[in-house]
Amino acid sequence: MAYCSIQTKVYSGDLASSSSFSRSLAAAPGTLGLHSISNASRRVCCDAPKRRRFQVLALAVKRSPKRLKYATPRFTKEDELLHVEVDPSLSGADSWKLEPVVHLLKQGGVGVIPTDTVYAMVCDLRNHSAIERLRRIKNPLSILCHSFHDIDTFTTGFPRGDGQGHANLFRAVKHCLPGPYTFILTATKELPKHCIRYGTADAKYTLRKNVGVRMPDEPICQAILEKMGSPLISTSVKCPKENEWLLDPVVIADIYGPEGLDFVVDGGVRVADPSTVVDMTVIPPKLIRQGKGPKLHWMVAED
Repeated sequence: MAYCSIQTKVYSGDLASSSSFSRSLAAAPGTLGLHSISNASRRVCCDAPKRRRFQVLALAVKRSPKRLKYATPRFTKEDELLHVEVDPSLSGADSWKLEPVVHLLKQGGVGVIPTDTVYAMVCDLRNHSAIERLRRIKNPLSILCHSFHDIDTFTTGFPRGDGQGHANLFRAVKHCLPGPYTFILTATKELPKHCIRYGTADAKYTLRKNVGVRMPDEPICQAILEKMGSPLISTSVKCPKENEWLLDPVVIADIYGPEGLDFVVDGGVRVADPSTVVDMTVIPPKLIRQGKGPKLHWMVAED
């Protein structure tokens, strides 16, 4: 049985101050089993180590907010972090590397994946405890969907017109998705209540009826969603103390790994260009935040 290992090192300037992350798989592509994940003596089969040179302020962030710790142990791993480096184009030879990520998500794991904008911290939409861990980081949470069927299942969907002068916005939105937009829609009863709450477990919840929906145009993200068979709850990754995006997966692992993060899918360094947020619960749709997605003629800018 052949083994291949990954060690990701952080370089700043000419100083080799490094952090390495490893986790394991020992099966050939296509034969990856659940037993491949729990044994810490095995290693993740990934590409050869790559050096990165960058200057990042986020490395100085203190690791005090223990937001991701489990109330009780959920996995046999202790301080391990599954770090999987995947070709951003997700060639066929790399898609099998996502199997352990999907397994962890289905077991209640919380991890980081790339999107077509910035990195997102995600968990299974159906796992209450995993969502509680995400909520300790940031509200509101949004859902990542693989298809319009997912959107129509968990929200009331996009207005399709009624023949009485109301526009068929669904036709317009079809040209935007997949893409770098977050559309705010009305949630249905299919969306678990713990997915649409503000606050933490220690505070009284305030229910809200709307939820942000994304369908990223990103091969790695879409492949994970397809393997999951259901949407993921997500929140964009920022510095714990600073209102700044974390764009390098190595830095994200360095900051959140010690706090209990389960995995990081490394799709390369991103650009600080978040999604464009549009409120579809009002007519005409209101542009809440201008981001990577361009403003279209049927969107009205917020005053």
